[in-house]
Amino acid sequence: MIAPRKPSYTYFPGCSLTATNRSYDISTRAVAEALDIELTELDDWNCCGATAYMAINEKRSFVLSARNLALAEREGRDLVTVCNGCYLVLRKTNKYISEDSHVKKDVLAALAAGGMSYAGKVRVRHFLDVISNDLGETYIRDCVVKPLAGLKVASYYGCQIGRPFGEIDDEEDPQLMDNLVEWIGGEKVPFPLKAKCCGGMMMTTQPELGKMMTGKVLLNAKKNGADCVITACPLCQINLEAGQKAISKAMGADCHIPVLYFTQLLGTALGLGPEALALKDCFTPVEGLLAEKVQIA
Repeated sequence: MIAPRKPSYTYFPGCSLTATNRSYDISTRAVAEALDIELTELDDWNCCGATAYMAINEKRSFVLSARNLALAEREGRDLVTVCNGCYLVLRKTNKYISEDSHVKKDVLAALAAGGMSYAGKVRVRHFLDVISNDLGETYIRDCVVKPLAGLKVASYYGCQIGRPFGEIDDEEDPQLMDNLVEWIGGEKVPFPLKAKCCGGMMMTTQPELGKMMTGKVLLNAKKNGADCVITACPLCQINLEAGQKAISKAMGADCHIPVLYFTQLLGTALGLGPEALALKDCFTPVEGLLAEKVQIA
């Protein structure tokens, strides 16, 4: 099956997807191929600076991201990422260059010093937005070969994909992943904490507070009957899945639940196997759950 308009995008993986969150990159590329989406990795990309560097030195953070935007502009396609942090920083940089003349002047001067320029023509996209709005419900449903019937899913968006601009989804009650779950045959569960912060870097700077914040999210998903949680953010994924034993101890309650990327769940419904989706990289028993519920190979 050929995707509508044979979509082609420039792909920005970001740093975490080349290391600790490589399963997100692997499953993203596998899903893109299965859906006939062309993702061409941005040549010579650099770290976007993440939200942490933006809090330390905003101007330099803008320059870091603007370099990626300048490189992407040469390609003439939308720039797509799956990392919520990268998505936030790249689109924030775009917005400030467009709307703040002082930022624009400083950023363009820095780019010029490196022999580069940026005209502000790049559209920054999240892969979830591409799947939901460029491909759409009918196409995704037609591509499903292993419907997720009986699988109850809590979609966790975190605090960055919809904020602060609300460009692709509602900031407080996002729906894109919930819709996707239904398109591939799963059952979405009520999840009031779907857009609340997981604790972010507090898991390292203030671990006890971080555990409480993450624990509330996990317990909320379990309370509402979820079999698993899906995410669209590398940092959220690590926080939610890597420390469930310690989080359970801190919360005084069982917080164990399988956690996986939305691309891994979508890929399963598309008929891709555990190896193609890097399911073995998950810290939680994702393979066992999917083997039971979806009969994966």
